[in-house]
Amino acid sequence: METKEASGKENMGTKKKNLTFLRQRLYMLERRKTDSVVESPGAVDHSNSGPLRRSQSDRSEYNQKLQEKMTPQAGASAPGPTAQDEQQQIRRMMAKRSNIIKELIQTEKDYLNDLEMCIREVVQPLKNKQIDRFDADGLFSNIQSVHQISAKLLSLLEEATMDVEPAMQGIGEVFLQIKSPLEDIYKIYCYHHDEAHTMLESYEKDEELKQHMRHCIQSLK
Repeated sequence: METKEASGKENMGTKKKNLTFLRQRLYMLERRKTDSVVESPGAVDHSNSGPLRRSQSDRSEYNQKLQEKMTPQAGASAPGPTAQDEQQQIRRMMAKRSNIIKELIQTEKDYLNDLEMCIREVVQPLKNKQIDRFDADGLFSNIQSVHQISAKLLSLLEEATMDVEPAMQGIGEVFLQIKSPLEDIYKIYCYHHDEAHTMLESYEKDEELKQHMRHCIQSLK
């Protein structure tokens, strides 16, 4: 009788152990379905700790953030310019180019006008006085040549832009055409500039010459 009772208790204990083991297995299976096992990239020592587990909610949040990073933002994927936008941009650029060309031509006109007044009101009158100790050519260098090349440049610019559509105005060709004579004339003018400045300072110390130059400057004004 005691043997049967012991055998029954042993069977009950075995069943309980089996039932506990099955519960643990079922729990582990459920965890595998809902958990993702992620190995550390090296920050964690795997010899002392097992793999890191991320819960299903953490995994969903991670996937959502990753998807947001991979998905282009609304501003980054803005539609390209339409044909109308491109036409407006071209019109603005052509208007700006046209204004620059007009300003360039007006600047050349003003410069040429200043040269003409300087020659007419200062250079020529001083030359006409025929003062022995006054070197007009040394003081004003090749200003006549500068005036001539400036008049030529203005003429070419006006010819290239007169009655021509803005898109067809080729002023670059004008400067290429006149490049060499322009350089040659201004090389001479710049070469004698310092010498002319020194000469002017010496003339300003001579009261008679100073009065002649002052009179010319007043008429120029």
